[in-house]
Amino acid sequence: MVDFLYSHLPFFRGGAFMDLYAIVAIILAVTFIVGYLNDRYLHLPQTIGIMLVSIVFSIGIMFVGHFVSADVLSAVTTFMASVNFSEALMVGMLGFLLFSGSLHINLQDLHKKKLEIGVFSVLSTVFSVFMVGTCTYFISKALHLGISFPYALLFGALISPTDPVAVIGVLKAAKAPKSLEVKIAGESLFNDGVGVALFIGFSEMIAKGQSLSLSRLLLLFCTEAIGGALIGLLFGYVTYRILKKIDNFQLEIIGTIALVMCLYTLSYKWHFSGPIAIVVAGIFIGNHGRAFAMSDKTRVRLDDFWELIDDILNAVLFVLVGLMLLTLQSSWSVFWIGLLFIPVVLLVRFVSVAIPVATFRFMKRAVSPGLIKIMTWGGLRGGISLALALSLPRGKEQELFLTITYVIVAFSIIVQGLTIRPLIKRELSL
Repeated sequence: MVDFLYSHLPFFRGGAFMDLYAIVAIILAVTFIVGYLNDRYLHLPQTIGIMLVSIVFSIGIMFVGHFVSADVLSAVTTFMASVNFSEALMVGMLGFLLFSGSLHINLQDLHKKKLEIGVFSVLSTVFSVFMVGTCTYFISKALHLGISFPYALLFGALISPTDPVAVIGVLKAAKAPKSLEVKIAGESLFNDGVGVALFIGFSEMIAKGQSLSLSRLLLLFCTEAIGGALIGLLFGYVTYRILKKIDNFQLEIIGTIALVMCLYTLSYKWHFSGPIAIVVAGIFIGNHGRAFAMSDKTRVRLDDFWELIDDILNAVLFVLVGLMLLTLQSSWSVFWIGLLFIPVVLLVRFVSVAIPVATFRFMKRAVSPGLIKIMTWGGLRGGISLALALSLPRGKEQELFLTITYVIVAFSIIVQGLTIRPLIKRELSL
């Protein structure tokens, strides 16, 4: 039987399928080893610890490559170059991670905070995109980097959205109060769809050589966001109706997997926002589906399954983020520029949060203590920003933005992620 497979099926002879299998096997093995080291010695929250160990591992590989054997560095760098991080995250992982995160968002809590979440995820994100883009343009001029204003806005679009994968993981570890968690997690689940829509719009204008058109951006945003929400609601409802007619937890779990994969694929094909579609479907299934279409046994098994998927993909994602350090080609001067952008991005985040919060207070709406500080410091950037930076056409802009984004993401996950819990405790105890 084995001889037959090797002789008749090409993917058993080292073809594309076996290459993909080998890549996944190596990544999972590295993830297991890195996770073991964190669990055994560092005892940090899983996502933060895994990324930190991966970065240390990358630095170690670079040290060995420069001072011991260049072949080691070459082999690992070649392997990392074979991993399409942008496609792996935006197509392979993101739908599953967003569905897992949105599955446990309480619709009633979300409805109570709909105004805050809507303002933070849409208006604050749009404000941040243009403010970061403007700052990037003037910093570029001061440093003679030669970045045009459209490309500066493109950077603003990829760095402004907070990453729901990173944010939700850190909030769980920080044990944030429910009302605060709903605001921050709700914002992060929706604002990446806004950022991606603007990113696509700016990319199209640059590719076609068009000038900035607010009407075109608005049309694209409405198509992506509203279309994504509607298709997510439709697919979520159809799946709910099917789940309601069966009582078989294995089949129901398969149904949710099919929902994520089919919905994300069709959203991409129809030019709707896949992230927004998945979040809407996940919230619908997590609330209406869990309440009216699932038995207690199915709910438990479904939660266990998606929590496991979330943990595995999170671990793999942050290993890849850590190892991406090996693929950066920029000089050390660009890393210093990346450090310069950290306070810029944080300051813009602070202003984009402070203005709505001040407005809410003026409207006499309840505002959590220390909300501005917590949302500013808890607005983590992660893999989505890196994936968007990698999707840029090769050139000086991609090289520059990728390195700057990596520095911001590393600072965000490690420094902000490790300090958000004591900040929450301090602010809420005042």
